[in-house]
Amino acid sequence: MFKFIDLFAGIGGFHVALSALGGECVYACEIDKFACRTYEANFGMNPMGDITTVRPEDVPDHDVLTAGFPCQPFSHGGLRKGFDDTRGTLFYNVADILRVKKPRFAVLENVRGLLSNNKGDTFLTILRTLRELGYKTIVPDEALEDAAQAVEYGYRMLMNSKDFGIPQSRIRLYIVAWRDEDFEYEYPSPSGLPTRLGDILEEDGSAFTLTPRTWEWLQEHKKKCRGQGKGFGYSLFDEDSEYTNTISARYWKDGAEILIRQEGDIPRKLTLREAARLQGFPEEFILPCSKTQTYKQFGNAVTVNVAQAVCANLF
Repeated sequence: MFKFIDLFAGIGGFHVALSALGGECVYACEIDKFACRTYEANFGMNPMGDITTVRPEDVPDHDVLTAGFPCQPFSHGGLRKGFDDTRGTLFYNVADILRVKKPRFAVLENVRGLLSNNKGDTFLTILRTLRELGYKTIVPDEALEDAAQAVEYGYRMLMNSKDFGIPQSRIRLYIVAWRDEDFEYEYPSPSGLPTRLGDILEEDGSAFTLTPRTWEWLQEHKKKCRGQGKGFGYSLFDEDSEYTNTISARYWKDGAEILIRQEGDIPRKLTLREAARLQGFPEEFILPCSKTQTYKQFGNAVTVNVAQAVCANLF
């Protein structure tokens, strides 16, 4: 059994994934009180805490560090100082734990926009910092001299949920780093499993039907966007759809990115259980919070299937 820690834990997507691989979570940290409520209901541990106040020395020893950390731009002032360049960002707190605890592996998840943030300099600084701390990635040392070269390798770190048996197009960046110089990591290939939205839909989701007022507003908004030559607006799916758009933290507002067609009726949002399934969470996963908070939590979560596939290749 290996031990892992769960930073910026959210509701525990990494926890579910690594537990399925035989891991034991020995520490978790999350600042959102509602996400913590869901985490505790499912795993029996409350991760409530601000990572900026965590002393690395107090973190238990572990083999794998996971973190879905927020993306913050670093200063253009240095970009040659490695670890010191990350001060003032939340990534610094992750790096500080790596510096002190030296786990075998780190798995860092972020949005794909991290690759273009600060014209690639943010991504490059993260990689350089990891290397300074003794960690390798699939990016060779010679590519750490230039942001454009590093970003080219970064595209290989992008994983899409729809490629791992989940009917959702959701692209996320997974930076996998390791300390063993002789170890060589390979990112997982698509599973080849077919996806169909109907496989995760509940028999009756009518309770999640949009109000006539919301549906009217969404139609007017889409019409206005089209008139301005913009592609924004709601998106409709049905049971035969291969996959949906990406569920986001704003889904609770109107469900615009993923609306389900209903014969002879106004479209509906995903039910809470459907949102859980769209992120790969198991049927027994407890949903103790309000609709609004639960939608936010799944919009911010890592897709369990993808996290598990990425981490499976560590061992």
